[in-house]
Amino acid sequence: MSKLIIVESPTKVKTIKKYLGSGYEVTASMGHVRDLPAARLSVDVKNDFAPKYSVIKGKEKLVKELQEKVANSDGVLLATDPDREGEAISWHLATLLDLDMSETNRVTFNEITKTGVANGMANPRSIDMDLVNAQQARRILDRLVGYRLSPFISQKIRRGLSAGRVQSVAVKLIVDRENEIRAFNPEEYWTLDAKFLAPCRKSFSASFYGDETGKVKITNKEQADSYLSRLDGASYTITSIKKGTRKKNPAPPFITSTLQQEASRRMGFQAQRTMKAAQELYEGVDIAGIGTTGLITYMRTDSLRISEEARAAANQYITDTFGEKYLPEKPRYYKSRNNAQDGHEAIRPTNPALTPERVKASLTSDQYKLYSLIWKRFIASLMASCVQNTVKAEIQAVTEGKDGYCVFTAAGYSIKFDGYTVIYEDSSDDEDSDGKLPELNVNDKLKLKELKGNQHFTQPPARFTEATLIKALEENGIGRPSTYATIITTIVKREYIKRQQKQLYPTELGEAITTLLKDKFPKIVNTKFTAGMETQLDEVGEGNADYIAMLHEFYDDFEKTLSKAKADMKDVKVQLKEDQTDIPCEKCGRMMVIKTGRFGKFLACPGYPDCKNAKPLVMKTEAKCPKCGGEVIEKKSKRGYTFFGCGNWPECDFMTWDKPTDDKCPKCGKSLFKRKGGVLACLDEKCGFEKKAERKSKKKTEEE
Repeated sequence: MSKLIIVESPTKVKTIKKYLGSGYEVTASMGHVRDLPAARLSVDVKNDFAPKYSVIKGKEKLVKELQEKVANSDGVLLATDPDREGEAISWHLATLLDLDMSETNRVTFNEITKTGVANGMANPRSIDMDLVNAQQARRILDRLVGYRLSPFISQKIRRGLSAGRVQSVAVKLIVDRENEIRAFNPEEYWTLDAKFLAPCRKSFSASFYGDETGKVKITNKEQADSYLSRLDGASYTITSIKKGTRKKNPAPPFITSTLQQEASRRMGFQAQRTMKAAQELYEGVDIAGIGTTGLITYMRTDSLRISEEARAAANQYITDTFGEKYLPEKPRYYKSRNNAQDGHEAIRPTNPALTPERVKASLTSDQYKLYSLIWKRFIASLMASCVQNTVKAEIQAVTEGKDGYCVFTAAGYSIKFDGYTVIYEDSSDDEDSDGKLPELNVNDKLKLKELKGNQHFTQPPARFTEATLIKALEENGIGRPSTYATIITTIVKREYIKRQQKQLYPTELGEAITTLLKDKFPKIVNTKFTAGMETQLDEVGEGNADYIAMLHEFYDDFEKTLSKAKADMKDVKVQLKEDQTDIPCEKCGRMMVIKTGRFGKFLACPGYPDCKNAKPLVMKTEAKCPKCGGEVIEKKSKRGYTFFGCGNWPECDFMTWDKPTDDKCPKCGKSLFKRKGGVLACLDEKCGFEKKAERKSKKKTEEE
């Protein structure tokens, strides 16, 4: 008989089995095996919120197989992921498999490498019930909010809506930002921008600073023209040069949130795409000449701690590759946020010697891009600072026959020592407006090449991108880094927000839900309250708070608020503009509205129950039917899949899975349809024209 090791993901099985050798059988639970059934609340609020778990539908056979393997094994070790969720999965497995909770049958692997697996196996422990209770508390909280609040907003706005303890706050942040943008009043200002020729015959740029009275802010064209007139025929002399040095320190290694932000900024990755590639790198990749190995440490972490073993390996790589001068005088240690969970290290390569180029041939494109980013950031974080020579020149403009003078300034830098930037440039560096200046000296006479007045307006706050939304959620203590990808995916899928290029906009639906929640459930969308809940969950996980008492404190107040909201809005219905149409009801003349039912959207008379008229909602496209010339409309199959057909059905039987476009066939002039693989095709059988669709630029594709 052998010992049974149960992990979460089947992709880890082969790697871990290789490191453990004979005497062990490794199998996977395929994630969660038990959860709160979705069909009902599944929480007994009258009995201290006792959860009513059941085996997840479709996993009954898997659980039975696990039970049989346990019966035929010489002991069981639960090796699910090293976080709250993983701890809860181990607890559910122990319950279903009738394992002794007091036994040291829980092991965790911070990295799926020989060392990582050996360390985990050498330090077994019992299941941490504080972590389990923290996960249970979060799950129950989310279920209580979702199952009690979602029906209310669905009834008041539109069928099928949902609200969430964290997702609703994320939507509110985006809505609030949009309201700030709408309320913003731009202010005009002007700059005077000059180009000079230095004595060394090299040109450089400088900007107007002020005059003999000090710094001047130019607010209109008249003021700008006045200074331009005053400067007509002026002579320009350098009156002061200030030189110095400045240090730029490297950014710390990645945690979950910063990895998602940087992958979004640099590569246009959505958070979900980033976490998928990171999961694959953690679980193990088959590297040519090495075999299957995990390339990064656990990717759900908010700790900046680095093991001394990894530090030593990275320092050795830096010394061998760049020389000792690229190591800092004192080793760099980064401090994590106060509420960070310190159970794991920062996200780093498991073996710094495995450079991105060395493993590139064995990785997918996404895996390589993300591994390269993680590897470079980690190595750079332990390197010496970049040292820059800075220079600031002050230029005095004097016009003969006119009193006073004007002042222009120019600033720039040059690299004295590249330090960590030899391997990694911060993404914000690209926005640095300073540039190189030519050799300049006090009393140098400059030749003016160009002087322009440029009008500007102050800009409203920028809309959120995935990167900046994740940063805002983290700074406000909303949710956990491991949940950000799911949160953003959910609110986009539910059409509460939409993406336009990289920017996130609220939809009318998202704004309506936020307005309703702010009015009736202010605590649910209050960032400080939600952050306080996260802190309490952390306290539960650390064994410093009772999760049942926490649930009572939240739910008792929540129920009172919900009851009052129901009473206040007994006969109130929020009507969205996007649900209104210009299609008249054939029976009473009212303009019909869009409703959502079990089988999707349909048109209904707003006069219900006096008028019960309803009919299917026809979603028109830009294309025309290749058979009869009628309108091509969007339809749904019985299983909910989208296809397209002629609006003249049943007289015309045209239908296709290919997506209609507004492009026309160059041969016959009929509509082109887009097939898989990006082929535009004319579906007229007599024509048969096809062409490859034009490829979007890489940048445009990443933005979308």
